Amino acid sequence: MLPCINWLQPFLALLSSTLLTRGHNCPSSCLCPDHHTVDCQGQGLTRLPSPIPLDVRRLLLSDNWIPLIPSDFLVLYSDLVYLDLRNNSLSGLEPGTLSTSSRLVFLDLGSNNLTEIQSETFGESRSLIKLRLGNNPYLSLVEEDAFLGLTSLRVLELERNGLQGLDVGVLEPLTSLRVLRLEGNPWVCNCHFAKLFVWLMENSHKLPTGMEGLECSLPMDGSLMSLSLLSEASFRECRGYLSLTDILIVIFSGISVSVVAIIASFFLASMVHCFQRLGKAGQADEEEGND
Repeated sequence: MLPCINWLQPFLALLSSTLLTRGHNCPSSCLCPDHHTVDCQGQGLTRLPSPIPLDVRRLLLSDNWIPLIPSDFLVLYSDLVYLDLRNNSLSGLEPGTLSTSSRLVFLDLGSNNLTEIQSETFGESRSLIKLRLGNNPYLSLVEEDAFLGLTSLRVLELERNGLQGLDVGVLEPLTSLRVLRLEGNPWVCNCHFAKLFVWLMENSHKLPTGMEGLECSLPMDGSLMSLSLLSEASFRECRGYLSLTDILIVIFSGISVSVVAIIASFFLASMVHCFQRLGKAGQADEEEGND
């Protein structure tokens, strides 16, 4: 029995050491000021560091050259609440990359090279409170369901991007939103912008700079105009404006009505033809009976 115990001692010591140091292993070139923080800021990293402790809660990766986040990156880090990826080289996010970050509260993706935010990019990150997406100069598209599921989000930063327009449907799911930053974008005051303008007027208290801090270019000459100088009457020519979705609905409805009309006409013609044949057959039978 004693030899068995002596044989197991090194294994037990290794296992104990592993369990006790869980979260203590710090990636090279990084600092770990406490058991739940990994600080890799400004280290010239071109990829995510490794190994990252599984129980990390604060991961600081700003001011590096990281170009992408693997789609399965957050699967193992279920305790992560704070993720800072500001000022890297991220050009895109795969849908679902952040869907497993159920405890994430703070996410900074500002000052990167993002070009679009696709639908359901953040999955069901219901704990997320602050999302920073500002200073992405190539970010020109935010799809309608991009922020779907972010029911706890209070602060959304989209300032100084390349947005010329934004669908109101992007903002409507954000029922807890308190602060929205949109200044510094090249907004265009066309009919597509009209619905967003109305929403901004109704929610101007959520804008840190107010309507005065937002400008848009006029379609006629491209001159800049503060939104505070505009009103709903400025977009009165857009009341009959149809969006692409509206146009598609109208086209689909027209096609549907036409198909139904064709089917109905064919059915009625067939019925008339049948009755005519029945009438002729009955007349022939009557003539034969008279003979």
